[in-house]
Amino acid sequence: MNPDIPLQLLGGITAREFLRDYWQKKPLLIRQAIPDFESPIDADELAGLALEEEVESRLVIEHGERPWELRRGPFAEDEFSKLPEREWTLLVQAVDQFVPEVSELLEHFRFLPSWRVDDVMISFAAPGGSVGPHFDNYDVFLLQGHGKRNWKIGQMCNSESPLLPHADLRILTDFDATDEWVLEPGDMLYLPPRLAHCGVAVDDCMTYSVGFRAPSAAEVLTHFTDFLAQFLTDEERYTDADALPAVDPHQIQHDALDRLKGLLAEHMSDERLLLTWFGQFMTEPRYPELVVGPEEIEEDDLLASLEEGAVLIRNPSARLAWSEVDDDLLLFASGQSRYLPGKLRELLKMICAADALHVDNLGEWLSDEDGRGLLCELIKQGSLGFADE
Repeated sequence: MNPDIPLQLLGGITAREFLRDYWQKKPLLIRQAIPDFESPIDADELAGLALEEEVESRLVIEHGERPWELRRGPFAEDEFSKLPEREWTLLVQAVDQFVPEVSELLEHFRFLPSWRVDDVMISFAAPGGSVGPHFDNYDVFLLQGHGKRNWKIGQMCNSESPLLPHADLRILTDFDATDEWVLEPGDMLYLPPRLAHCGVAVDDCMTYSVGFRAPSAAEVLTHFTDFLAQFLTDEERYTDADALPAVDPHQIQHDALDRLKGLLAEHMSDERLLLTWFGQFMTEPRYPELVVGPEEIEEDDLLASLEEGAVLIRNPSARLAWSEVDDDLLLFASGQSRYLPGKLRELLKMICAADALHVDNLGEWLSDEDGRGLLCELIKQGSLGFADE
C-alpha cells in the first residue's frame, strides 16, 4: 500500500498524514469512511453468536437488577426476549474470527501492521443503550454499521482517573465532554488511547470496534522474562569476583547494582531472542482452542489435492507475521516461530497476505522442497487448512 495515496477510509488524507498527525495523538471523525456501508451481519445473527460457548459476549443493562448490570455469555435464547425495550447493549468479541465477511473489513486497515490488530468487536444497542463513559488503553476505530449512535469525547485519562465502584466495568465518575457527533452507517470515529468517550444509541444500532493490541509494560516484562528464563542455565548467577572489602556488611553498595544491571543487560539486549519472543507473543491467537491442529499431511497428498483444485486458506483464528534475521527469515504463526531460508521471502509474504493459496498462485513454489515443507507444517500446525474443511 502506497502511504502517500489519499484514503477514503481516512477522510481523504494519506496513511502517512494520519500516522503523523492523529495516530495515538488525537481523535478523527470520518464521514462515510466506507460509503453506503451495509452491515454483513444483522442483530439476530449477532445474538446467535452470543449463544455459542466458544464466543466471548457480554450484556450491559444500565438499569438492571443493579446499576450497570453486567451479564456474561453464552446466553440462553430466551434471555434476549426478557430484556427491556431500552438502555441495554450486547457486545460480542472477535466476530471477525467467526464471520468471514466481517474479517474482510480488516483489509481497509492494512496501512497498519496486521500483527497489531486485536479483533473486531460488534455491539448491538437498544435505544439509549450505552456502556457508560470510559477510556481504553489502546487505539480503536468505531465504525457505525447500522442505525445511529451519539458519541461524545472528553478528557485524557489514566490509571488515577476516578471510576464508579463496579467490579467489572471501568465507568468514569467524571466525564467532561468536549465534542459530540451522531454517526450513521459508514461513518467512523478514530480514538487514541486513554481518551474518554461515551456512545449512546439513538435507535437500534450496531457499532464495529476495530481494536489494536497494546501490551502493557508489565505484560512485556513478565512474559519476556519467562520466555528468556528457559534459555538460561542454573550456573548463570549474580557474581562479585571483583568486590572490595565491606565497610558496613549490612549496606548494599551501588557497585552491586552495577553488576546486577550488567547481568540483566547481557540477556535483555539479545535482539534475536527479543524478536523471537515479541513475534510469538503478538501472534498468539485470542482463542487458541479455535486453531485446530495438528492435521497430518504428506507432501505428496498436498500436491495431489492442490492439483485437483483444492484451495488453502488461513484459519480465521490464526495470526501470521514475519521478520528478517541476517540472511534468514523468521516466521511467526499463532504463537510459534520458525527460521526459514531467505529464498522463501515472496512465498512467506504471499502466505501472510493472500486470501487463498492454490496451484495458480503457488506455482513454482510447489516444486521447491522448502516451500512444500512450509505449507505442510502450517497445515499440521492449524494455521492453514483446506477451504472445504
